[in-house]
Amino acid sequence: MTTGSDTSAFKRLFDTGAHFAQVKSRRHPSMQPFLVGTKGRQEIIDLVKTTEQVEAAKAVMAALAKEGKTILFVGGKVEIAAIVKKAAEEIGAPFVAARWLGGTISNWSEIKKRVDRLAEIQELSATGALAKQHTKLELVKIGREKTRLETRLDGITTLTKKPDVLLVVDTKHEKHAVKEANDAGIPIIAIMSSDCDLKEAAYPIVANDTSRETVKLILADLTEAFAKGQAA
Repeated sequence: MTTGSDTSAFKRLFDTGAHFAQVKSRRHPSMQPFLVGTKGRQEIIDLVKTTEQVEAAKAVMAALAKEGKTILFVGGKVEIAAIVKKAAEEIGAPFVAARWLGGTISNWSEIKKRVDRLAEIQELSATGALAKQHTKLELVKIGREKTRLETRLDGITTLTKKPDVLLVVDTKHEKHAVKEANDAGIPIIAIMSSDCDLKEAAYPIVANDTSRETVKLILADLTEAFAKGQAA
């Protein structure tokens, strides 16, 4: 039985174009049960199931918040990177909204050294200690190092350990992050279209992962659920 709130959630997704999947030739076999037909060359996603998946993921987000777990947001596609970054920042979560830095999970100890090094440079720079301790040439080199580290580590400087969960937009595009998480046994919540492998996410949300409005809507629902969990 469909309730009024279910209907409202369905309509909100529909209005963003969440139901548009990839063309049939790009469909991953695991996605067949979540498709209901075609429009032109595009396949159509069953938004009734998507709505259920969003609700399940919201419950997981709320539970993770109550347990104080760390969620790493991952989404570096040009069209949605800024949305992923903004959503993560709203709940104080770490994020990767650019190219995945290999080893972020699989070689965390090495990545942590770089994070610590950046924190050290930033602290010394803020106190003025750098200028007192180094020559002009050394300061130029340290400045370049700082810029390079900030570019590569932007979003994960607050990570003190491996994340407990990944929230990924488009598991196919983020295949390196997904592999590292799966190899480490870290569960994945994912917004994923019909070209993705359903098995790669513990909590899949099958929807149009190239639509800015769809991604924005779903991430807003998930971060709201997380915030409520924190406040509970």
